[in-house]
Amino acid sequence: MGILHALTLLSVLSASPQHYATLAAAPPGPSSHQVRSLRITVLSTMLADMTGVGEWGFAALVETDGRRLLFDTGARPETVLDNARQLGIDLSGVTDLVLSHHHGDHTGGLITLRRTLSTQNPHALARAHVGDGIFLSRPGPDGKENNPMIARRAEYQAAGGKFVVYRRPREIVPGVWLTGPVPRPHPERNWPHSARLQMPDGVVEDSIPEDASLVIDTPEGLVVISGCGHAGTINTVEFARKAVREAPVYALLGGLHLFRSSVEDMEWTAERLKGFGLAHLLAAHCTGIEALFRIRQRAGLSRKTAVVGAVGSSFSLKDGIDPLELAR
Repeated sequence: MGILHALTLLSVLSASPQHYATLAAAPPGPSSHQVRSLRITVLSTMLADMTGVGEWGFAALVETDGRRLLFDTGARPETVLDNARQLGIDLSGVTDLVLSHHHGDHTGGLITLRRTLSTQNPHALARAHVGDGIFLSRPGPDGKENNPMIARRAEYQAAGGKFVVYRRPREIVPGVWLTGPVPRPHPERNWPHSARLQMPDGVVEDSIPEDASLVIDTPEGLVVISGCGHAGTINTVEFARKAVREAPVYALLGGLHLFRSSVEDMEWTAERLKGFGLAHLLAAHCTGIEALFRIRQRAGLSRKTAVVGAVGSSFSLKDGIDPLELAR
């Protein structure tokens, strides 16, 4: 039912672009660019090493061929800002960010980051790339609004920020793609089943239809960054390969929302990832410890190539995963 509602939602939103500052809906064009230099550093997740603080949330700095993007903004207003400072990372020069979906553990730092960093650079985090549906109402059982992005949209725009909303995959910088909403041919129910979404014909289960991931095309294969993977890990990876390039999945990073999954679902996911040639897994946030080890074992990975993500841990094309000390 959630998938059908998601498809209906996309049809409704296609006729309602007035909700957004900018709507990126044109079909994607071919890209011949492949990223040669890539580094991804985790700035928010539950596990903290020698530096920074952990939280239930996710954020990562993505650096590609001299360009920089922030992927998600963590849960608490100050976490990403403080962790970046402790890691010696200056975010004031980052102009663009991606929000994978509306949940507060991925959007909580948005306003603080924009307001604080704009005092150093007026263009800092001034453009936010998001999937179609992120601003829809999510009514709670008490009638209160459960979508924090409705209020944050107004605050962010008041602070000089601009949203770019995607209905389909687009290359947002050379070699770096945002999936936009992901089709769901496989029944991966990676979302809280109690949440509700307001549709024109009534309230339905919220399958988080806006859930989007980042895909980086490299000579070694695709690198996929997921906030929570609510669209499903395999749905997302298959869509990435269709949208960008039928290439091996060289690395998968971020939250995969498998912590509540059955052993059977974990192993099904692992087998599919093995088939895609997965070489590196930096599993953070909501992936789950058991899921990480199931995937490591089933996909034929090792202690060096399948690691629990920690604040400050990183992945690069040159050196692979640096897990820091605690997760080594």
